[in-house]
Amino acid sequence: MDTLVDIKKLKKHFPILGGVFRRPVGMVKALDGVSLAIRRGQWLGLVGESGCGKTTLAKTVIRLWKPTSGHIYFDVPDETKALIEELESQGKNGSKLNYLLNENDLATFSGNRLRSLRRRAQLVHQDPFTSLDPRMKIKSTVGEPLRIHHVLSGEAARSAVKELLERVGLSAGQLERYPHQFSGGQRQRIAIARALATKPEFIAFDEPTSALDVSVQAQILNLLKDLKKEFGLTYLYITHELLIAESVCDYIAVMYLGKVVEMGRPEEIFHSPRHPYSQSLIAATPVPDPSRRVGRIVLPGEVPSPANPPPGCAFHPRCSRASDECRELAPELRPVSSDHYVACFHPL
Repeated sequence: MDTLVDIKKLKKHFPILGGVFRRPVGMVKALDGVSLAIRRGQWLGLVGESGCGKTTLAKTVIRLWKPTSGHIYFDVPDETKALIEELESQGKNGSKLNYLLNENDLATFSGNRLRSLRRRAQLVHQDPFTSLDPRMKIKSTVGEPLRIHHVLSGEAARSAVKELLERVGLSAGQLERYPHQFSGGQRQRIAIARALATKPEFIAFDEPTSALDVSVQAQILNLLKDLKKEFGLTYLYITHELLIAESVCDYIAVMYLGKVVEMGRPEEIFHSPRHPYSQSLIAATPVPDPSRRVGRIVLPGEVPSPANPPPGCAFHPRCSRASDECRELAPELRPVSSDHYVACFHPL
């Protein structure tokens, strides 16, 4: 399975403004060097506490936000990425490197280049009510991507909108309605139909079922499974509901304070977590299975501020296994078994 989205050392910092003239007095390090590869056809789950940078990662990868530094590659050959890395390691900031970055790195895209990306990559927001324009009818909402990207127009566009609504479980008779006339689950179906309009290859979901009832959650998840299989889609699925991530995702990445601390298959992450933060996160999740007994892990202290993260490993102030090495050096993701990676100097 080849890599579709490849993120290399991605950083996104937001300035903290202060004083009369609102000048930068600090930085919130929402993303602090994230490296992540999403394979074509994969359903990647991204989990972690609120405020750890999950939504920032999704919006930066889709390029709603411009990254502070790092690389975002979308369907770029491995040879090209290796060449860019080699030129950067040699310190050669010449015309060849700049050409390769401008042609392949989404972090450098703007204008029409960025518009062309958005046909291939879409984002479904957490709250379907605020992500839909309350003044636009559903036929206009779902058909807007077709118009903006000059995909279809006229009767062909209207037919495509009807097909999209029917594909996500709605009817063509609802085209003339406004968002407030739908339930939460129906609004999320409309948001999914809008995301599918340009026939993308990659969709990022920002907790799409968190505001829905359990029965509606199941319906939306089943719909996503069917769409993924039918259209050959690749998903980045952000959620704080770990049981959902375990049941639907092919691969799991755990984030803490702007960094990915562990990656692996669901059975590895949920049954044999290696990073101490992953262990505490899994232990805090209610499990409706009496055979899976996990002891509660109480972490000392509070989550550090992303505006002033601790040196070394960001988790070391709350870790019972922290050593001097952890307090001074930031660990990189390294393999501990086949397809299982942990950013920890002392994994279990």
